[in-house]
Amino acid sequence: MKLKWWQRFLPRNSFSQTVLLIGSLLLINQLVSYLSVTVYFIKPSYEQINQLIARQINLLFIDGVVITRENLTVVDALNAKVRDDEMKVYNQQNAIAAGLESATYYGFLSEQMSEYLGGEAEVRFSQGKQLQVWIRPPQAPTLWIKVPLTGLNENDLSPLTLYLLVIGALSVAGGWWFARRLNRPLKRLQRAAFSVSKGEFPEPLPLSGSSEIVEVTHAFNQMSHSMKQLEQDRALLMAGISHDLRTPLTRIRLASEMMVDEDQYLKDGIVTDIEDMDDIINQFIAYVRHDQESARELNDINRLIQEINQQEMHREGNIELNLQDCPLVPFQSVAIKRVLSNLVENGFRYGNGLIKISSYQTAKGVSFIIEDNGPGINEAEIEKLFQPFTQGDSARGSVGSGLGLAIVKRIIDRHHGKIELKNRPEGGLRAQVWLPIENQ
Repeated sequence: MKLKWWQRFLPRNSFSQTVLLIGSLLLINQLVSYLSVTVYFIKPSYEQINQLIARQINLLFIDGVVITRENLTVVDALNAKVRDDEMKVYNQQNAIAAGLESATYYGFLSEQMSEYLGGEAEVRFSQGKQLQVWIRPPQAPTLWIKVPLTGLNENDLSPLTLYLLVIGALSVAGGWWFARRLNRPLKRLQRAAFSVSKGEFPEPLPLSGSSEIVEVTHAFNQMSHSMKQLEQDRALLMAGISHDLRTPLTRIRLASEMMVDEDQYLKDGIVTDIEDMDDIINQFIAYVRHDQESARELNDINRLIQEINQQEMHREGNIELNLQDCPLVPFQSVAIKRVLSNLVENGFRYGNGLIKISSYQTAKGVSFIIEDNGPGINEAEIEKLFQPFTQGDSARGSVGSGLGLAIVKRIIDRHHGKIELKNRPEGGLRAQVWLPIENQ
């Protein structure tokens, strides 16, 4: 499904989506709370302060004096009317020297002050040791009146800001804890499901979380137990069948040994058929065992390749080795040796007598490649070859049970590796296997 452009920036996992949702809701809540407090509490408080200052200015100009030019005598007279800690009158030059230019203009307070004073006024705020209000009254357009607001300081952390920060931090922490607690059982369930898909059956998962997650976990535990029981029954069935088949095969082999020399060709055919059937039985057993008989240890892949080369020296054909230095990686030596044997056997069976085996180190582990010079296979059938009881096309024959590559794929998957089949440009098939250096 094609995602829209804005969906590409959204998190994909449930935990991140839950945190984003809770965080967005908390942010909206904080903004609404801040705006509500500002509109219904802070703004009325500033308007009330503005009104009180306007009353003081009207009392200051109660004589009705209108100043149209800078007059130090009038400034001194006005300053004499007020106390030093209440307000102070400045002319333009002295106001600039006292910090007027660093003050911030407030439009809505200026409009309100203009209404209170009956003319065009200007209101500015500056921050020093304390908050100060600068007013240019309409009664004296060339003068500035500075009013200190004791007890108010913009640099101080207000109770509202502290409240919003604490509530926001606690809400985000609570949302993160809730999302983590909600998604922990899902993550555990995901890992367990991945293990089951690899043929491993973990212990029953603890029933924790919400009621829906508990029900899903309980259903998964039942499914895992049923699949484990099914695998055990299948393994027991295949072992019983293999045992029962080997008994008559042994009798047939003994009977063939008693045949006369004139029937030697018939005897050889019977022995060959018995060996083929025995190989098929061994493949059935290997397929149902999952190679769980040994633990994974650090091993050298080149050592196994050289062992396979020694074992196959009696075969008609030639094996060329190109082995580079490779680090030790954790794997089951018996299982990986079976992978090498099956791939080499396929090379001898379908190739023309020449097999090339190479190995090298990768960024995440090691890789080995087995190539033959046969006719290759149909590209459309490559993925099907890893399914049980599936054989290659007629170009490479149809010998065997169709379990060889299925066994190889299952072993590689259990080692968290990867296998790839590809036709060579010069002819033949190329099988490449990657094994991770970390035991996941």
